[in-house]
Amino acid sequence: MNMIFKKFLPVAVAGAFAMGIGTVSAAPLTKLGKDLTDEERERVSQMVQGAPLPKDEELVHIPPTMEDLEASDLHPKMKEAIRRGHDLFVNTQQLRGKNVFNNMNCSSCHMAEGTMPYGGPVWPAAIDLPAYRGKNGHVNNLEERIVGCFTYSMNGKPLEYGSDDMLALSLYHQWLATGVPMFAKDKIYGRGFPRPGEPENAPDAVRGKVAYEANCAICHGEDGAGKKDGDKVIFPALWGDDSYNWGAGIARVFTLAGFTKHNMPLGKPNSLSDQDAWDIAQYVDSRERPQDPRYTGDIKETREMYLDTFHKHTLYGTEMDGKILGDHDNAGHKDFLKPEILRSRDFTGGKKAE
Repeated sequence: MNMIFKKFLPVAVAGAFAMGIGTVSAAPLTKLGKDLTDEERERVSQMVQGAPLPKDEELVHIPPTMEDLEASDLHPKMKEAIRRGHDLFVNTQQLRGKNVFNNMNCSSCHMAEGTMPYGGPVWPAAIDLPAYRGKNGHVNNLEERIVGCFTYSMNGKPLEYGSDDMLALSLYHQWLATGVPMFAKDKIYGRGFPRPGEPENAPDAVRGKVAYEANCAICHGEDGAGKKDGDKVIFPALWGDDSYNWGAGIARVFTLAGFTKHNMPLGKPNSLSDQDAWDIAQYVDSRERPQDPRYTGDIKETREMYLDTFHKHTLYGTEMDGKILGDHDNAGHKDFLKPEILRSRDFTGGKKAE
């Protein structure tokens, strides 16, 4: 074990337990906020330190754990597939060089193995999809949503539709959604990375650099490269070739601000001010990273093509320190730009509207 790992392991472990990363000890729960008992409200508050408690009309779901899976009466082959999905989710780096070309795992962004409110819980995708998605302008299913994560967040080559690993990952999402009705109309408590309060001052990368160095650099490095122990990722890179590309959802400043506010520093969620969260996000998302896979070869054209649906919330194609961010053809560690699996869809039956 090298000195970097010895130094940062206590931070990672302490943070994991403080944030509930790992497993939820009590039974699964699916209720509207108004129906929660006092004990259940306390349980939710322990999961998400410092976050607002559920509102009456919000759906609260605490997913089943892997221990619940083992105790269930599901067929052994179902359990085997869900275990594989869980393993891929928490250690996506096992696909490094094949499907993943940076040092991200699914669990790098989706906290507590994809279960935690305000930490990007993934089970809502299993009950909402298929649904229309503005980012690519058509109806997406769950597998296609996962394809997007591999394409952008992992700067990778997505799993094949219908492959064993794709089925396993999809099934893990669906297992976490156990007990929630499909297309639930209720507002979901802690979905995604809820946007922080609007800052008093416009987000600023200069202030953000100072806040980053004070709160984030100990884990992610002053250069944003993260920390590794050999091939094992301890803390992911936040910019550069080992990080997410310009098309990733967290490249949107408001998304990263929400993630930062509610989940960082590790073990101290909701300890940063809203202003610091916005400033840190502005700084991190103003650093260079691999090209958006949708790049046409012209930065201005690409930004304009996806401005309304995505890039109006990113700094891609804007000027920073005399340079235009994203004005390059660097695809990071992969030898291709756009995965062939990305596609459009048509449900008109061949009869396009006039």
